[in-house]
Amino acid sequence: MYRHCNNFKYQFSITTLLSTQFHTTTGGRKTSSMANFHFSVYLCLILTVSATDLQRQTTFIVRVQNDAKPSVFPTHEHWYDSTLAAISDQNHLSSRIIHTYETVFHGFSAKLSAVEASKLESASGVLSVIPEQVRHLHTTRSPEFLGLKTSDSAGLLKESDFGSDLVIGVLDTGIWPERESFNDRGLGPVPVKWKGSCVTSGGFSCNRKLIGAKYFSAGYESTNGKMNETVEHRSPRDSDGHGTHTASIAAGRYVFPASTLGYARGVAAGMAPKARLAAYKVCWNAGCFDSDILAAFDSAVADGVDVISLSVGGVVVPYYLDAIAIGAFGASDHGVFVSASAGNGGPGGLTVTNIAPWVTTVGAGAIDRDFPADVKLGNGKLIPGVSVYGGPALAHHRLYPLIYAGNEGGDGYSASLCLEGSLDPKSVRGKIVLCDRGINSRAAKGEVVKKAGGIGMILANGVFDGEGLVADCHVLPATSVGASSGDEIRRYITSASKSKSPPKATIIFKGTRINVRPAPVVASFSARGPNPESPEILKPDLIAPGLNILAAWPDKVGPSGLASDNRKTEFNILSGTSMACPHVSGLAALLKAAHPEWSPAAIKSALITTAYTLDNRGETMIDESTGNSSTAMDFGAGHVHPQKAMDPGLVYDISSYDYVDFLCNSNYTTKNIQVITRKHADCSRAKKAGHTGNLNFPSMTAVFQQNGKRKMSTHFIRTVTNVGDAKSVYSVSIRPPRGMNVTVNPMKLAFRRVGQKLNFLVRVKVVAVKLSAGSSITKSGAIEWSDGKHVVRSPVVVTMQEPL
Repeated sequence: MYRHCNNFKYQFSITTLLSTQFHTTTGGRKTSSMANFHFSVYLCLILTVSATDLQRQTTFIVRVQNDAKPSVFPTHEHWYDSTLAAISDQNHLSSRIIHTYETVFHGFSAKLSAVEASKLESASGVLSVIPEQVRHLHTTRSPEFLGLKTSDSAGLLKESDFGSDLVIGVLDTGIWPERESFNDRGLGPVPVKWKGSCVTSGGFSCNRKLIGAKYFSAGYESTNGKMNETVEHRSPRDSDGHGTHTASIAAGRYVFPASTLGYARGVAAGMAPKARLAAYKVCWNAGCFDSDILAAFDSAVADGVDVISLSVGGVVVPYYLDAIAIGAFGASDHGVFVSASAGNGGPGGLTVTNIAPWVTTVGAGAIDRDFPADVKLGNGKLIPGVSVYGGPALAHHRLYPLIYAGNEGGDGYSASLCLEGSLDPKSVRGKIVLCDRGINSRAAKGEVVKKAGGIGMILANGVFDGEGLVADCHVLPATSVGASSGDEIRRYITSASKSKSPPKATIIFKGTRINVRPAPVVASFSARGPNPESPEILKPDLIAPGLNILAAWPDKVGPSGLASDNRKTEFNILSGTSMACPHVSGLAALLKAAHPEWSPAAIKSALITTAYTLDNRGETMIDESTGNSSTAMDFGAGHVHPQKAMDPGLVYDISSYDYVDFLCNSNYTTKNIQVITRKHADCSRAKKAGHTGNLNFPSMTAVFQQNGKRKMSTHFIRTVTNVGDAKSVYSVSIRPPRGMNVTVNPMKLAFRRVGQKLNFLVRVKVVAVKLSAGSSITKSGAIEWSDGKHVVRSPVVVTMQEPL
């Protein structure tokens, strides 16, 4: 694992490269030494290392071979302490161990210098030394929008008994247990399988709904020092709001009336209203630390959760360096379904995170509800916007002076973004201020305007944000508008400033609007493919509601999330793939309750193959950022459809050893694979069996390097399991990507019993297209198996690349 650089006198391990993100493919496929090669390039070209840097201690996660513990040590922790002592001259080394892991991962985390980490890699029984990454949060009409109606006499909620006795573990910022969304009225005893506990410090308590709660702060405090308990709770209690919100989306009880500042009035409910919750607090003011996240995975699986929901992410590295991917594999290996947010890096490509194939990666869509707040300009034009503002509104019949913050002298860039201290009160007082989106939070910009004496704010998207709008709980009358609308308002301000009529405007708040068309749409911020690590695996897997979602909120956090916001609300409206992820987590719990024999891969398959791509107009879902049709790289297989997922007909199942074969064919070393899976891989056998695209995934993705070739082809081998009617015959229909040839053999699958497995082969043939060097083109289609009752749809995505 060592690499040498002629310009350095030191020898470095990959563990010296901390907090580095790599999106690494070579011609659409990983090279055999992908991560090591790029790490060494990064080291040789960028890193300047001093002796002080080598001694600086940071957190590393150490994977050990569990059965390698010498018998002389009574426990694994004694072995770990001794191993640390052997590579360091320092005393009191046991205090440097942060967590020990024994369920989804075997090993420990500790504070180490780069030199110590390098020595530890060659210690007996040590498989890998992984630098810790810091993750960040990916921040209800949705049940009705998804077709989960309590009045139905049949359907997913009825069939699953609303998720009763299934346990969803939420890894997030904690939870506010007193919220009505977490009441336990009418629930039976805690499931007998439950082995977890409730940490009751700081007045925190659990019940038959919230059956477990723990916090993990050792990794956070190891890096940041002792937490400030005047602003954070040393308990599972939520001081941020994010965890309370995501937990209630997954499994909140029915609560009426519910609203945020008068918006979105109605019944609040989670996806699995009777499912039990276990909160694992892993995120703090400084972020979410890998060592704590892995400890929570370890604990959650040992406690007996059925589903893990993780609205956290941010880095893409090879799977053997990704604590979330490793923890999620261990969970999946124990039969636990893991869903994770795709990230909020959209609308750009290659932004998706949490991309391991054993994780269900969820992007965000909009539901058919919004909160219009339009701008009326002095020239009579109405500009559409959105907002959640519940305070005294501006007068509709009156126009107020309007300025663009970037025109008001001083540091024009800082002022244009309405950053703290950037606005001149003399220029702002009594006016509506146009601010650009970026750097600080959207709500914080309104606070800056308010402090400077402004009476209102218009928040304009930048070009990268496009036309996607997010409704925020502002502290003054404010609205958000798209990039083109922002340009139009700036032009108006410029032209009006030159005339005898100075620029003026007002904001008209229109409350809540439902039955919006088109819906769903792909949210502008939702992270997009292709998959940076495994381009043959389509990510995100699907999308779910994530824009302007109402859910529970803590008592002591204002709806804007700003420290100065003293307003209280039982519910709040937030947007992000963070909100989309727990929708799928709750649905997975319902599916598991209805089909307890299904594996995590089978549940994922049911969700993917029944997803839809058409909106409520009957047209392909649009991309909110552009208004154009979206693609499989934006929405994966499509938008989740719970009722159809309950009865998918066929599923694509995947075993843990199938994933091992996938990793072999991805050119991971046997040691890398053992770090991820704890399993010994026979890669010679796996490589004879096929290629990465032959993982039994519900979608099929091919990447072709043209390299002067005129004709190219590939194939996919798939196995489907009958979970529908015992005797059924499925026929295939093919919608090939435009200009490409797709064949399926056989074209009919005849099943005689439930549980029977049958194979088929898909062959894709393409002809080279004209592309400039370094460019690519992606097209998508689908194959659909149908028995007249079920439709089992698999996306077929083909990318053509012209190498540099």
